[in-house]
Amino acid sequence: MNAEQIIKKMTAHTPAVLGNESYRNYSILLPFIEKEGELHLVFEVRSLNMRRQPGEICFPGGRVDEEDDREKDTAVREAMEELGIANGDITQVYPFDYMVSPFGMKVSTYVGFMNCSEAEMEPNPAEVEEVFTVPLSFFLNTKPDAHYVRMKVEPEDDFPFDLIPGGENYNWTTQRFPEYFYQYGDKVIWGLTASVILHFIEMIQSSTD
Repeated sequence: MNAEQIIKKMTAHTPAVLGNESYRNYSILLPFIEKEGELHLVFEVRSLNMRRQPGEICFPGGRVDEEDDREKDTAVREAMEELGIANGDITQVYPFDYMVSPFGMKVSTYVGFMNCSEAEMEPNPAEVEEVFTVPLSFFLNTKPDAHYVRMKVEPEDDFPFDLIPGGENYNWTTQRFPEYFYQYGDKVIWGLTASVILHFIEMIQSSTD
């Protein structure tokens, strides 16, 4: 292969996350509704019968399926299925940012506006224990609590220490990650959901100059 062939490949290449093919792709929607004269964010409490993270608070969303042409389609489809609403109930859907987690997940996020009321939703009981809303003003005026977790590298037994400088004494980097917590009444919003909220609030509060 020569330089010309490599340049041709590079000009046709679209940059992506390194190792993207090995990530599990998910998509979530931050749904807004008008309630009591102001914007509210809609949240789900995951069914207590769910295998993963039962009872935790999240936004509608799920894994990107082959049937979905775009991550946006996943976010809208999952919201419809989980909240029991029609396609026309979700309007003005905009891409936000995406997150690459240390646990092998790429999460795309979208912001959408709903023209239905909370009373018109018929949550899927197999996935959703409860639906509730929180005024946007709460997040605009409330800083989350931050607590930290550490991730330690533990090589497996057959790791070839003899091939790296320092061998078994190699100085692995310990990762430290913040976990954010919002407390609204008796509801605790934390983890990925809280991180997405904080990032969104920082974005809409940032200067546009």
